[in-house]
Amino acid sequence: MDVKLLEEITHNVDGIFHQAALASVQESFTKPDEYNEVNVNGTENILKFAKKLKIKVVYASSSSVYGNPKNIPIKETDEKNPVNPYAETKLKDEELAAKYAKMGVDVIGLRYFNVFGMRQSKEYAGVIKLFLERIRDGLPPKINGDGTQFRDFVHINDVVNANIMAMDSNVKHDFFNVGTNYAVSILDLAKMMIQYSQLNIEPIHGPSLKGDVQRTLADINSINEKLYWKPSIMIKDWLKDIISLRKFNEV
Repeated sequence: MDVKLLEEITHNVDGIFHQAALASVQESFTKPDEYNEVNVNGTENILKFAKKLKIKVVYASSSSVYGNPKNIPIKETDEKNPVNPYAETKLKDEELAAKYAKMGVDVIGLRYFNVFGMRQSKEYAGVIKLFLERIRDGLPPKINGDGTQFRDFVHINDVVNANIMAMDSNVKHDFFNVGTNYAVSILDLAKMMIQYSQLNIEPIHGPSLKGDVQRTLADINSINEKLYWKPSIMIKDWLKDIISLRKFNEV
């Protein structure tokens, strides 16, 4: 991180939205030191500047800090048990946030669940983009594992709104789940896309991915009560629109 540049950028600002990170679970197994340097040390640099400038930080945490949860839906107070190096860096970030909060820094961590939306980076693309690309080409979605794993998908517009509402709130320090409290299995997701596309194909299966979690489903009572946030775009409606109108080039 260019600390001097960061100091110039943060001059005369009211707050910092910290979204930068390395975010590939699979890559984190082969580059754990790089992930620690960027995700953990980078976050601490942000918090140091926030302390110096006395400004608020809203930053991207991740539902991956929970690992494979014992309870569903997942509450913010539930046990943290990261199962891959990327998730471990996100938990370390939360520990740093708590540390700097005790030093007077206003900092809110948003635990994003599975974010989807337009023009997602191919390098860090989630399952939705990968499935849609295959549907676009008339190919069957390829599922890692048996597809029984389920996810809580939250739209990027709702994630942006959560950030803005967190920054504008009077909450000084907290962690919030950013999800929809609605989950769909990967197999059902693939079948849903096929149905909307009207293709005569069936999903295919490959091996499970290392470090993948089995289930995610957010309890969003806290963010609703404290920030008055709630999701506005649901995965089923969004997919139906994208596929039926053939908007694949926008994904």
